[in-house]
Amino acid sequence: MKRWGVAGLGLGGVAVAAAGATALFAARDVSAAAHSAQFEAWQTAKGYLPKGALDGVALLGPPPAPDSLTAQADKARFDETRALEGSPRWSLATQDADLKAGVLHRFSCAVGARIGPGTPALQRLLFKLQYDVRDTGDPPKDRYSRTRPLIGNDKPICVKREAWMASNGSYPSGHSMIGWSWGLVLSELAPDRTTTLMENAHDFGESRVICGVHYESDVEAGRILASAMVAREHADPAFRADLARAKAELARARKGQQPEDCGIYAGG
Repeated sequence: MKRWGVAGLGLGGVAVAAAGATALFAARDVSAAAHSAQFEAWQTAKGYLPKGALDGVALLGPPPAPDSLTAQADKARFDETRALEGSPRWSLATQDADLKAGVLHRFSCAVGARIGPGTPALQRLLFKLQYDVRDTGDPPKDRYSRTRPLIGNDKPICVKREAWMASNGSYPSGHSMIGWSWGLVLSELAPDRTTTLMENAHDFGESRVICGVHYESDVEAGRILASAMVAREHADPAFRADLARAKAELARARKGQQPEDCGIYAGG
């Protein structure tokens, strides 16, 4: 497992290309048409759960109080990780921030198959999970409206500062929910890859702390809520049917061409 902290700023031998989604796909020989199809699937997929199926507000409770030890640790972690600016881990956090290209490549490497147009049932399943993440995670975000760590200072973050960051709640982390839910579901489909998948699910969430857009406790809350969400998904017949189709499809895909440029990730 690869882990980077402030003490790991001098790590060499880890080359990360964080040039954005277009460069990511071009480097992996994905055609423009296939790229477009992935984005179309992203836009048209719907979730499995009806609204209100899981009460994220009640499940999580409020974020740490501002004067609590946990909140103090959150702030210290934010300050500490600003020193990672310009490091390989910082570049990886920038890549992970991309919820279209970055997440697909990381989990393709983790599961040992190219997730995309060549695995339509699996791609559809994962995209539908993301809509459930939104519907489950947005209520506590809106209810608690925790201010993100980057607000009120000009310290570096790994992505461009945007106006929406001031109003979009920090708790829980949606990226963390997506990464954890994908890790859990893919582990069910490819149990022999569970360790690598969950290492990557963990690191994908941790990238939000490195990036400076979420606190550590936001990321942990995302993992808790994602675990409950995936458990609830299994009661849905459509989810179970899609899971069975994706399992067969993934088994075939893992026998084909493997994803490239995976050495930057946990287990790579």
